[in-house]
Amino acid sequence: MGLFDKKYCDFCGEKIGLLGNRKLEDGNMCKKCAKKISPWLTGRKGYTVEEMKEHLAYREDNEKKVADFNPTRVLGLETKVYLDEDKGEFLVSRFKNFRDNNPDILEFSQITGCDTVIEESQHEIYREGPDGENISYDPPRYRKTYDFKVILNVNSPWFTQMTIMVESDDVEQYSPEYRQAERVCEEIKEVLGSIRSDRRAAVEEAARPKTAVRCPYCGATTTPDAQGKCEYCGGAIG
Repeated sequence: MGLFDKKYCDFCGEKIGLLGNRKLEDGNMCKKCAKKISPWLTGRKGYTVEEMKEHLAYREDNEKKVADFNPTRVLGLETKVYLDEDKGEFLVSRFKNFRDNNPDILEFSQITGCDTVIEESQHEIYREGPDGENISYDPPRYRKTYDFKVILNVNSPWFTQMTIMVESDDVEQYSPEYRQAERVCEEIKEVLGSIRSDRRAAVEEAARPKTAVRCPYCGATTTPDAQGKCEYCGGAIG
């Protein structure tokens, strides 16, 4: 096929404009369909049409989960982490109304770790010359600024990292903004780390062999359920 041959989207069937093709490993995708891809997914060109159809099906199902998502806690400054502690789910979004952008919803158990990243930038400071031009000092002087982010590692079939931008306004060291960004990064790491530990403990507890005991209420020999209740009368086993 020639370079300028007409191409059609393998997902919606629409004709693709000259600059509108989003190539896949073995097919084509229009800009409209490409907008449905998770923002955390990378390497689009390495996916086949069938793999991308599976991904878009996942995204469609995710949209239903977003509609039922009710945050009970919010962390962060620029990019925020929304927690639904009742369902054991979370999402990450930089938009004011996260529901409009179909953010990926993950379970607490999918968190594998998180790290703070502080990026330093140097900006040269100049003095004004006689004609208003910038002139370097001798030796040169610099102003250092910092960006803060938390890299969240997750276990998902579509991506392994989510970036939580905490502060990207090039804050100066020792400034109130710098100290605030440090506190927020630590809070995010502490909360998500605690969630991860609690979830692991719950999984280990559920997998631990249960011992049969005598119920103090009905007298039956029972193996307590996941809530520690008698399987016959529902009484709480102390």
